[in-house]
Amino acid sequence: MERMSAADFNLAQTAKAASKPAGSKYRAEPVVVDGIRFDSKHEAARWAQLQLLVRAGVIRDLKRQVPIMLQGRDGPVLTRTGRQMRLTLDFSYIEVATGLLVFEDPKGMPTRDYEVRRAIAAAQGITVVEV
Repeated sequence: MERMSAADFNLAQTAKAASKPAGSKYRAEPVVVDGIRFDSKHEAARWAQLQLLVRAGVIRDLKRQVPIMLQGRDGPVLTRTGRQMRLTLDFSYIEVATGLLVFEDPKGMPTRDYEVRRAIAAAQGITVVEV
């Protein structure tokens, strides 16, 4: 058995880590459907369901990756870098029967950051449906 110095071991571990592709924090696997890249299989499946609802005439004006600029009581909510904070939701559409604008975000594991942004959006009167 060959011995390895601590420096060689650290070098080998660094090379091993660099060769691995970076994975999603919550193990979501990106997938491509109809030439569109989705962050997860769950999101892609929901897109397929919504496409069927559009064809059936139940919903209309289906959009992906809809940014909502977040506003506080005294103006825009800013990030640490000074830019206006936003919540990007996976889907928005209008229900034909009611005329309501619906925002959806398929979530497997909501992060703390997402929950804070969703709460700010709720204070603005925007309800997000988690699927």
